Amino acid sequence: MARLYVDTNKYDDGDGPPVVEAFNSIIKDLVRRKLGESGVSWAEFVFGKSCDLITATEIAEIDRKLLASGHRYAVSAVISMTERPEAYKPVDGVTTGSSACFEHPEAQLGPVDGQGREPRGQGDNVVEYPVNVVGTARYYRSIQDVMDSLSGGVPADTIAIIDDSGGTLTAPILEHFEGVICAGGTVRSHLGILTREYGIPCLMNAKISGIMDGDRVELEVSAPAKTTEAYQKGIEMTARVWRLPVLGESRR
Repeated sequence: MARLYVDTNKYDDGDGPPVVEAFNSIIKDLVRRKLGESGVSWAEFVFGKSCDLITATEIAEIDRKLLASGHRYAVSAVISMTERPEAYKPVDGVTTGSSACFEHPEAQLGPVDGQGREPRGQGDNVVEYPVNVVGTARYYRSIQDVMDSLSGGVPADTIAIIDDSGGTLTAPILEHFEGVICAGGTVRSHLGILTREYGIPCLMNAKISGIMDGDRVELEVSAPAKTTEAYQKGIEMTARVWRLPVLGESRR
């Protein structure tokens, strides 16, 4: 019988929920069978034959059986819920549509300070900059949002608010953002790495509440960047997010 890397992977403890372990077993069995039938090495299979031998129909059938069992996927981006609501668990505190905003229960809120800034949450700072970044909050949660900016341009001083830490969705327009607030991931996630390379201030793993599309916001990117040690030891190192008053408005 063909052997797979995960058959001897010391990091695969096999201690997940039963339905997830069953799903993993089905995938492994499919890959193992296809590898055995191919008659080629693992490297040749992965980088060549697998794309032809493992079909989309077979993967879709595994997905169908998993959902039929009652299992629902955990969402990492709202676009997933929008496109396949039957396949994903609902997320509390997240709205969609024109009034879309995050309402994270752990967002650190507070009274307006002496500068008129209203605390609206916090996140993990990717890079420490000399000064904070200020801009206009705009949500990017779908392919259409990105396509609109590709055709019409990204508005000046945009602070992009996105769900997914992978960075794939906004990669085509990422360099045009003034800053980024991401609800998932860590400073070591793909998006964290991309923003660091582009020199774009970014807060990952952000917990924010009540920031609407078009609000003026300030990100405390002058705060220390979160370290690997802080993640490993559970040390809090968060940077704040403030909502700012519009011109001529004072918040009380």
